[in-house]
Amino acid sequence: MHIKNSSILKVIFAVHLLCTGWLFAQNDVAQNSRIIQNIESREKQTLDGLWQTIIDPLENGYYNHQYGLRTKKGFFNNKKPKKPSDLIEYDFDSDYQLTVPGDWNTQMEKLYYYEGTIWYKRSFNFKKQSGQKELLYFEAVNYHAIVYLNGEKIGEHKGGFTPFQFDVTEQLKEGENVLIVKVDNQRKKEGIPTLNMDWWNYGGITRSVHILKVPEQYISDYSIQVNIDNPKLIEGWIKVENYKANEKVSIAIPELKKEVKLTAKNGIAEFSFKASPKLWTPDNPKLYTIQISSETDKVEDRIGFRTIETQGHKILLNGEEIFLKGVCIHEEAPYGLGRITSNEQNQILLGWAKELGSNFVRLAHYTHNEAMIKEAEKMGILVWAEVPVYWSVDFENPETLQNATTQLEDMIARDKNRAGVILWSVANETKEIDTRNQFLKTLTEKARAADPTRLITAALNSQKKKGKGQPVGIEDKLGEYVDVIGINNYCGWYGSDPKPCRDVKWTNSYNKPVIMSEFGGGALQGMHGEPNEIWTEEYQEAIYENNILMFENIEFLSGTAAWILKDFRSPRRTLRRIQNDHNRKGIISEHGNKKLAFYTLQEYYRSKK
Repeated sequence: MHIKNSSILKVIFAVHLLCTGWLFAQNDVAQNSRIIQNIESREKQTLDGLWQTIIDPLENGYYNHQYGLRTKKGFFNNKKPKKPSDLIEYDFDSDYQLTVPGDWNTQMEKLYYYEGTIWYKRSFNFKKQSGQKELLYFEAVNYHAIVYLNGEKIGEHKGGFTPFQFDVTEQLKEGENVLIVKVDNQRKKEGIPTLNMDWWNYGGITRSVHILKVPEQYISDYSIQVNIDNPKLIEGWIKVENYKANEKVSIAIPELKKEVKLTAKNGIAEFSFKASPKLWTPDNPKLYTIQISSETDKVEDRIGFRTIETQGHKILLNGEEIFLKGVCIHEEAPYGLGRITSNEQNQILLGWAKELGSNFVRLAHYTHNEAMIKEAEKMGILVWAEVPVYWSVDFENPETLQNATTQLEDMIARDKNRAGVILWSVANETKEIDTRNQFLKTLTEKARAADPTRLITAALNSQKKKGKGQPVGIEDKLGEYVDVIGINNYCGWYGSDPKPCRDVKWTNSYNKPVIMSEFGGGALQGMHGEPNEIWTEEYQEAIYENNILMFENIEFLSGTAAWILKDFRSPRRTLRRIQNDHNRKGIISEHGNKKLAFYTLQEYYRSKK
C-alpha cells in the first residue's frame, strides 16, 4: 500500500529512498507506537456485558465538597460496609446497569441528553499464567476515561474514538478482580472535538473491552506493504516488545510461497523481498494471509496490497485513474439504535453504500470502529478516515494540538495495514486563520511522518464566490499542505435554490485533485410536495439532480461523498416535527427507508466510470 504525490511527496520519498527506502524513517514510528496491532489475532478475555454503574453529575465520587481529590471515599475504592454503622453513600451493586459496548444515551431515557460522569464497574475472575503478560485494552471510551483496577489507578485517556491499553500484569490477581472506569463525556473548549459539533455526544464505554494475553516477549506492531515505487517488492517492519538481543523473527505469505527469516535489532526487524501479489481493487479486494512469528509469539493477519498516488488533478489506484463514488457515514447504528455495537450493523451501512453504487466512504467525523474499516476493505470500499478536528477548535492551545496529534497517530497506528484506507483527514470545516493553518500544517506533517504511504486530506468550506455569475474559487492556504482537497458545499440548501447550481463553475488554485466531500440537503422521509418545497423528498431530489449537473462542469473533480448515508441524531436539530433531534440530510431515514435522492445518486454512480 503506498502513494506517490507528484508534487509534494516525491521530494519526501526521494529522501526516504536515499536512506534505504521509507523503512529508515519508519523505525521511530515503530518505537513510539502506543497500541498493540491486530487484537483479533490475540487470545483474549472479553469484559463485555452488563456493568454496574453510578450516575455522578457532580463528580461526588472523585472530588470532595471543597473540590479536592478524594482518596478513601472515592467511588473507585468500591468500599463496602464492615459494620452496621458504617456510612457509605454509594453502592455499585444495587445501582443501575448499562451494557458494554454501548452508549448510555439510548439505554436509559433519563440519560438521553446527559453529559457528565458515570462510573462503570465490572467484577470478573481471572486465572494467572506464568510467562504471560496481560494488557487491558479499550477499543474506545467517550470521552475522558480514568481507569482503576482493584482500587489502584492504572491510567487515563482522553479522546472518544481511538483505542488505548494498559499493561496490568502486576495489578491482576488470581480469582476475582474489580475494574472501575470513570467516564466523562463533557465537552471542553480545549477538547478534540471541541464544544460545538453536529452529532450526538454519545457517552460511555462505547466499544468492547478486553484483557489480551500475550507472551512476555511479544509481537506488538508491524507494517506490511508494497514498495513506494515498485509494487513487486513487499516491505515493512516488525516490532517485538520486551525483546531479547538478536531476536529471531519471520514473515510468511503462504499463497505467494514466501517466507523470510529475520533478526531483530533493538526489537525492530525490517524486511524487503520480491513478490508479485495481485493488487487490491474495489472490483477484486484481494487479501492475503500473513503469518508473523518470533521466538515466543505468532500472529496472523489478512492484508491487501495496492498503490495510491496523485497525478495533477487525478487520483491513481494501482497506476490507473479512479473516480471516488462515495457517501459519508456517521458511526450510528441503522434503525435508530445509537452507537454501533456489532459488525452486523457495520455490514448493513456498508451494504447500503454498495447498493448506492459507492466504491468509497468517508467515515466522518472521527475514527470509526476497527471492524468497520476491515469490513469496508473486504467489500472493496475505499476509505477516508478522519480525526474530530472540527469547527471551532482551540488552535492556540498546545494541549489541544497534542490531543489532536495523539488521536491522529493512534488512528494511523491501528489502521495502517488496511489496504482500503487511502486518505487520512486532519480536519473538517475549520476557519481559515493563521493559527489554524499552522495547527493543521503540523498535523499533516505528523501524518506523513507516521505514514508516508497514503494521501492526506481535509474537508474545507472556505471556497469563495467573487460575484454574481463568477466561478467559485478554491484558494484556502491549507491546499498547500494536503494532497487531496476536500470541499464541503451545500449548493441549493444553504442560501440558494437548487436549480442555479447546475450552472455554477469552479476554479482551483492548486494542481491537485478535489473531492466534493459533502453536498446535499435535508428531507423528512415520507414528506412529499413540489420540488421548491423545503423538507420534502422532492426538494432534496432537486438538490441532487442539480449538483450532479454542476459536477460535470468541474474538470478537476476526482470524487464525491454525499452528506450523508443515513439520518443521524444531533442536538443542534431542534425543529421538532421535522428534525426531532436528527440531521435530516440522510438519503436513507433512521428507520432504513430510502428517500428519492438515494435513487438519483445511485443512477449517477452507476453511469459514472
